[in-house]
Amino acid sequence: MSVFSIFTLLGGLAFFLYGMNVMSGGLEKMAGSRLESALKRMTSNVWNSLLLGAGITIAIQSSSAMTVMLVGLVNSGIMELSQTVGVIMGSNIGTTLTAWILSLSGIDSGNFFINLLKPENFSPLIALLGIGLMMLSQKDARKSIGSICLGFAVLMYGMELMKDSMAPLAESEQFAGILTAFNNPVLGVLVGAVFTGVIQSSAASVGILQALSLTGSITYGMAIPIIMGQNIGTCVTAVISSIGVSKNAKRVSVIHLAFNIFGTILCLLLFYGADAIVNFAFTDLPAEPWSVALVHTIFNVFVTFVLLPFSKHLVKLANVLIRGEERAVTQQFLDERLLVTPSIALSECNNLTVKMAQLARDTLLSTMDLSDHYDAKQANSVRESEDFLDRYEDELGTYLVKLSGKELSDADSRKVSKLLHTIGDFERLGDHALNILDAVQEIQDKKIAFSEDARRELNVLSDAIRDIVKLTIGAFVSDNVADAKRVEPLEQLIDQLSDEIKLRHVDRLRAGNCTIELGFILSDVLNNFERISDHCSNIAVAIIELGHSSFQTHEYLNMVKTDDEEFRQLFNTYKAQYQL
Repeated sequence: MSVFSIFTLLGGLAFFLYGMNVMSGGLEKMAGSRLESALKRMTSNVWNSLLLGAGITIAIQSSSAMTVMLVGLVNSGIMELSQTVGVIMGSNIGTTLTAWILSLSGIDSGNFFINLLKPENFSPLIALLGIGLMMLSQKDARKSIGSICLGFAVLMYGMELMKDSMAPLAESEQFAGILTAFNNPVLGVLVGAVFTGVIQSSAASVGILQALSLTGSITYGMAIPIIMGQNIGTCVTAVISSIGVSKNAKRVSVIHLAFNIFGTILCLLLFYGADAIVNFAFTDLPAEPWSVALVHTIFNVFVTFVLLPFSKHLVKLANVLIRGEERAVTQQFLDERLLVTPSIALSECNNLTVKMAQLARDTLLSTMDLSDHYDAKQANSVRESEDFLDRYEDELGTYLVKLSGKELSDADSRKVSKLLHTIGDFERLGDHALNILDAVQEIQDKKIAFSEDARRELNVLSDAIRDIVKLTIGAFVSDNVADAKRVEPLEQLIDQLSDEIKLRHVDRLRAGNCTIELGFILSDVLNNFERISDHCSNIAVAIIELGHSSFQTHEYLNMVKTDDEEFRQLFNTYKAQYQL
C-alpha cells in the first residue's frame, strides 16, 4: 500500500463524512418540526422513547447528534433525565440503517437489475437527480430531497474511494501480519473505540470496516470486537458536549457511555464464553459488508432489549457517578447544543417566545389591575417580571441570530424572522407596564385621584387595551391569522379614543375640573396605552406576513386601512363596543 493509497483513503473518508453531513442536514430539514412534535409526545413509557430514538436517528442519520441534542434538552430543563434512556437505546438501533445501505457495495452479480443495486452503479443517477432538484426546483421540500440525494451520492463515492484504496492490502503480507493482532478481542474493542472516537462517526467507522472486509482479510472473529468497540467510541461526542453543563446533562452522557460499555462487556462474555464451549467455526471465515451490517444490527438490538428493563438502574448509576443535586433555577434558557438540530432549536425558541408573550400579557394585566386595587407585593412582582422579559429578549435574540446562520428550510427561516420581529415588542410591553406602574405609584404616593369623568373614560380605554393584549397574545400562541387580523382595527380605535380623552382633559382643565399635575400623569398613561396598541399591531402583522414570506409592514397596513371591507366592519364593531 503506497502513500498515494493512504491519500485516497483519507480523501474517501473526507467525502464520506461530508456526504453524511449533507444528507443528514437535508433529512433534518425535511423532518422539520415533526422531530419536535415527536419529542413532545414522549412520555415516561420507555418503549415509546425507544421507538422515538430510533425514528429520529434514522431521520437525522446521526446517533451522535441525537445524544448531543439530548444533552442540550436536559441542560435547558426541557426534558427529564429519565426520558432520555429509551431515546439513547433507540438511537443505537436507528444508526444501524446506514450500515445496511453501505453493505450494497458488496453486491456482485451478472444480473443487470441486481447489479444496478450497487451504489457505484446507481449513485451517479442519484447525484444527477439531486443536482437537478436543487438547481431547477423552486420548492424548499424538493431542494431538501435534492440535497439528500447529492449527499448520499458523495457518501457512496467516498465509500468507493476507501474500497479502492484498500484493494492492494489483500496481497500485502505485512497487513496480514498486523491483522493477526486483531484476533485478540480486547485489542479489537480498543481499536474500534479509539478510531470511532477520533473521527466521531460510528457510521464512517463501520463503513471503513465494510470497505476493509471487501479485501477478504477481515474475519468474523476480528470484525465482531471492533464493531463492539465502535459503539463505545461513538460516545466521545456526547462526553465532549457534556463539558460545562448541568449535573443532569452530564448524566445523559454517563448513561450513553455506561449503556454501551455494559453492552460490550456482556456480549464479549457471552460470545467468547460460548465460543470456548462450542468452538464457532464461522469466526475464521472472511466477513463481507452485509455480514458486518448484520453483526452491527444484532449487537445493538440484543444489547438494547437486554438492558432496557434496567433503564432505571442506569439512571441511578448516573446519579451515583455524578453526585449532587441540581440548584433550583427560576428560569431555564436554551442550550447551544440544540443548534446541532436546527428544527428542534427553532421549536424550543418558539416555545420560549410563547412563554415570554404570556408573561408580557400577565405583567401588563397585573399592572392595570393595580390602578383599581394597589398592592405593594403585586407591584414588586410586576418589576421582577419585567426583568425576566429583558432577559428573555437578550437570550432569545442572541440565540436566534446564531440559529439564523444555520442551514434552515425556507419555512423555518421565516419563523426565525417572525420571532426576531416579535420578541422586541413583547419586551416593550413589559417596559410600558412598568411605566404605567410608575404612574399608579405616583398617584398612590401623592394621594391624588382623577375626576369621575376621567376615571370613566380611562376605564373604557383600559378595557380596550386589555382586549387587544389578550387578542394579540392569543393569536401569537395559537398562530391564528384570523384573530391577528382583528388587532389592527382595534389599534386604530384605541388611537382615536386616546386623542378624544386628551381633548376632553383639556376642556376639564379649562373649566377648572382637573389639575396640571394629574394632566401630566394622564398624558403618560395615554401615551403608554397607545404604544402598547402599536406593539400589538406589530406582533399581529408579523403573524399575518409570515404566510406571505415577507415582512412589509407599512405596505400591509396601508392596504387594509384603505381597501379592506373587513377592516372597516371590525372597526365599526369595536367603535360601538367602546364608547366614552
